[in-house]
Amino acid sequence: MLHAWRLVDSGLVSPAESAALDEAILEAHAEGRAPNTLHFYIRAVPTVSVGYFQKIAESVDTAECERRGVSIVRRKSGGSSIYTDRGQLIYGLVVHQSDLPEDRADSFRMICQVIADAVKSFGVDAVYRPMNDVEVDGRKISGNAQLRRKDSVLQHGTVVVDCDMAAMDAVLKVTSVRRKGISRPSDRMTTLTRLIGAVPDMDAVKGSILRTFGEAFDANFSLSPLTDIESRMVKTLVSERYSRREWNFKF
Repeated sequence: MLHAWRLVDSGLVSPAESAALDEAILEAHAEGRAPNTLHFYIRAVPTVSVGYFQKIAESVDTAECERRGVSIVRRKSGGSSIYTDRGQLIYGLVVHQSDLPEDRADSFRMICQVIADAVKSFGVDAVYRPMNDVEVDGRKISGNAQLRRKDSVLQHGTVVVDCDMAAMDAVLKVTSVRRKGISRPSDRMTTLTRLIGAVPDMDAVKGSILRTFGEAFDANFSLSPLTDIESRMVKTLVSERYSRREWNFKF
């Protein structure tokens, strides 16, 4: 029996909206006011998404961000700082804890494998790499993070369809990765475009992800907008949190 899940496609969104949308869907789900949801969006402007506990001074070259017009937004989930632009599709999956393995590592494995399978459909050998990456030939093509509220789980992550690697290298500091023999962030990354030798249609990437999630969770997706409650929550979160320097530069 297929389960009825919701698909929300927000298209191009501002950095502040992107963080607010994920949190609003999660909060509404935790309150029993939203169904299991797969959410797609693309950040409208180049952005560094900073993990909740990341220190800006250690991970981001703020002067270079300002020079290049790269925004900075601090998300609620943990993990490292990442560079995103219009070449990267971002997904957010919000589900009940009961739909996932109880162990957190196993829940990452299950969802990341879905993303790996979606990437594989383009003819590349994508594999899950614990704890929260999808890689091709040892290079990351998807990074992922989780956030939980009550019995609800949000996992969100990138699928690197294309990317301005020069901008990524310029705005992200690599103090932490040099210890692993990596001199710049792009040494660790790849793109679907580079792997297949052409820029894939973003709708085709979305369609592949939708199919693999449907197969993994026995889900039937219906495209639907946010509820009024979620929309109001997004506006509040943008104005009171994600558009404020006090939040984005708090550490």
